[in-house]
Amino acid sequence: MAKKEKSDYIIHAVSNALELLEQFHSAEEAMSVSDLALKLKMQKNTVIRLLTNLEVRGYVEHDKAFDRYRLGLKALELGQNYLHQGGLLRRAGPALENIVQSCHETAYLALLEKRHILYVAAVESDQTVRVVSRLGTRLPAYCTASGKVHMAHLPAATLDKLYPEEDLEGFTPTTLTSKESLRRELQEIAPRDYAIDNEEYEKEIRCVAVPVRDYTQSVVGALSVSGPSFRMTQVRIEEEIAPLLLSVATELSATLGYIR
Repeated sequence: MAKKEKSDYIIHAVSNALELLEQFHSAEEAMSVSDLALKLKMQKNTVIRLLTNLEVRGYVEHDKAFDRYRLGLKALELGQNYLHQGGLLRRAGPALENIVQSCHETAYLALLEKRHILYVAAVESDQTVRVVSRLGTRLPAYCTASGKVHMAHLPAATLDKLYPEEDLEGFTPTTLTSKESLRRELQEIAPRDYAIDNEEYEKEIRCVAVPVRDYTQSVVGALSVSGPSFRMTQVRIEEEIAPLLLSVATELSATLGYIR
């Protein structure tokens, strides 16, 4: 008997449901049945059946007010499981250790959650004077290096959805307090591929962050270094910290399938 190919086992309904889920990404946070039918080149009735099954299982949610669908909590749960079971979070551990051994400042892995940045892994500095750990905390994305390096690679339309207002809350004298000033800085960050938090959330604390990418070329996380401003000088950031982070992030991204 001839050996069957993997394609022989494909169940088209399951394949269609997975393809539907793949349409939801940062640029398409919520979509209507018509949007999905057009993207998938499917009949609306077929899309409705798929969405109904996914909604029942919690993989999508229906916003009845606007009649649009978005990813549900079950999809987030699967993503978090991947991070914990062998994805980004596991691979980031040695990268963070490498960073701290090289520069002796606290290093983080952070993820973007809409308007906030979430610090999901950290290795603390071995120095006596060091920043208080942010592990497990959420901070406004626009005033953190990790948040800005994520947002620098988002479509402009997505940034407008995240921040429909023009004025942003100030935390220190150096916080960017307008969307226009944020937009200008994001345009500068993208080509150099690193961002700086210049005491924008906490006085006397500076942070540098670089993006981590996966096989789709998407930014899936940020590696960052935080330290007291008297040690994190502009010269040190440019000559030591940023090059170190970029080198480690390139290696980490390669383990996720990213090819430059």
